[in-house]
Amino acid sequence: MKTLLPQIVTSPALRSVQRTLAAARRRLNLSRPVVRYFHQVDDPYSALAARALPHLEAVWGARVIPCIVPPPDVAAAPDTERLTQWSLRDAATLADGLGMEASFTSAPSAELLARAQAALAGISDATVFSAISSAIERAFRTGKASAIPLSDGDARAALARGARARRGHYLGGMFQFEGEWYWGLDRLPYLEDRLARIRPGGVRFAERLEVRLEGKKASAGTVIEAFVSLRSPYTYIAIPRLRALAEVTGAELRLRPVLPMVMRGLPVPLPKRLYIMRDTKREAERLGLPFGKVSDPVGAPVERGLAVLFAAMDQGKGADFLYSFLRGVFAEGVDAGTDEGLEKLGVRAGIRADAMQAALSDESWRVKAEANRAAMLDAGLWGVPSFRVNDRSAHWGQDRLWAVEADLNAASARNTPGTS
Repeated sequence: MKTLLPQIVTSPALRSVQRTLAAARRRLNLSRPVVRYFHQVDDPYSALAARALPHLEAVWGARVIPCIVPPPDVAAAPDTERLTQWSLRDAATLADGLGMEASFTSAPSAELLARAQAALAGISDATVFSAISSAIERAFRTGKASAIPLSDGDARAALARGARARRGHYLGGMFQFEGEWYWGLDRLPYLEDRLARIRPGGVRFAERLEVRLEGKKASAGTVIEAFVSLRSPYTYIAIPRLRALAEVTGAELRLRPVLPMVMRGLPVPLPKRLYIMRDTKREAERLGLPFGKVSDPVGAPVERGLAVLFAAMDQGKGADFLYSFLRGVFAEGVDAGTDEGLEKLGVRAGIRADAMQAALSDESWRVKAEANRAAMLDAGLWGVPSFRVNDRSAHWGQDRLWAVEADLNAASARNTPGTS
């Protein structure tokens, strides 16, 4: 289904106008850049992000306004138990990649959480907020409530205020600057890029982690499993780097397609969809990929595409078709629900029209997709794109392709003569 909404919300021209107007208002009022920060106390990503608050003020001259927020609604963050456990592990991976001390790695008790929320309630000074957040991290790691400063702050009122101020988004660990959202340390570089245009020359708090394609060959039999979806814009922008990793290392890229979340009964609310579109757009621009002319393939187009994809995988053309399909529906507005549209996407991936028609009459893809979903859940994940090197822990999201590369390098090092 073609729609103009993605083109509008991802329009570089509209973004430029909005930024220009915001900058004009700031200069007219002779005010400092104002960054709002939304902190979820039991979220390890928020704990890492809060460490950057004093830096944003000291280096970039921003005024940072912190507040606490409740967890996202279940509709925006389904499968809460898996999300909690995944976040704890993934935040540790992110901290390690950035050379930082890890945050807490187990969920706090209800008593610790309540005391921590009270301690941060109403704190408007970014440096003080960051310091108390660090104390809370230590308390969560040790389980000692005495490490959290006593406070009679009204946590319930503070959480309600934060929830109202966060309207337009759904996660904790979020920075907002002049109408744009940035998630945690993964998106902090974009915020620092903008602040650097106002006050050039500052040192960045966090580097942008990305694949380096260092060229280390993987040992024989190394496999990169990739759980992917034909309705995932993040899968689209991950595919070129994923294929490059496989090519450089010699690892086998094994695709494991699954049905999209919404077709598996998991909701994707509008604010989440809009943020994903805008976020994918800026990532696509950074990576030199087109994005924004969308023909949503949900429903029959995805099912038809999966039938062809599984057949293409049998021919060794799975990655070619996957990228062709995703580029078509997310960057070229191709309607994959029509024979003409699907044929266009298949032919440029090297698949003959008659082979596509044969694939469309084969329903076996449904059993295979369900098996892939079960394997993804067994890995502790439920969303795409997700990746796993051999029997190592899985990684979720195109932001963690650098961790996939690290796993490939580690596997290579273990199998290099003279190493142990």
